[in-house]
Amino acid sequence: MADQLYLSYWLERFREQNMLRRYEKLLRTFPFSRLSTQGSVLRIYAVDQTLPPVFERIFEPPVDPGSVISSAGEFLNADTALELESQWDLWQPDDKGEWKLSPSRASLICYGPEFTHELDENIRIEFGMDANFLPQPELPNHLRMAQSNIRSLLKLTHDLDDALGGERRLWSESGENFAEKLQRIIAGE
Repeated sequence: MADQLYLSYWLERFREQNMLRRYEKLLRTFPFSRLSTQGSVLRIYAVDQTLPPVFERIFEPPVDPGSVISSAGEFLNADTALELESQWDLWQPDDKGEWKLSPSRASLICYGPEFTHELDENIRIEFGMDANFLPQPELPNHLRMAQSNIRSLLKLTHDLDDALGGERRLWSESGENFAEKLQRIIAGE
């Protein structure tokens, strides 16, 4: 069964004063889709993500991290969360089962140090369904395409490690370690 896939970071000395700078590093490192014609949406939440956003703005492609940060700075507080819903390019099967490089949804979130959320991480990326990174034996070339998507994920993780530092965890909605899940699938378990 497919789960949502997440990458979380817990950053040292993270506070309101450096929150935007850390988020900007994330935005400047993330490989935004070159194929998407859809705008990216910045939402700013106060106190809790179950409440309606206090700010929302659409940014037409290509995403300009400086413009996003400038807009976010107007609402910055220790109890806010910044979320940019955007896309990056991954290999995905179309309706005919043929693989195409296509925009895939990703949400880039920065949680203020006093924002209420479940894991208390500072940065989270929501990648959508983990199936984009897992072999799909019913489709032709599934291993090669899954490997390509995994390489993209690993490169992003490496680049973010260099840009952000801190402790990270790649995990799925079920709470399972994604690397272990992938190893089991490859081993045929």
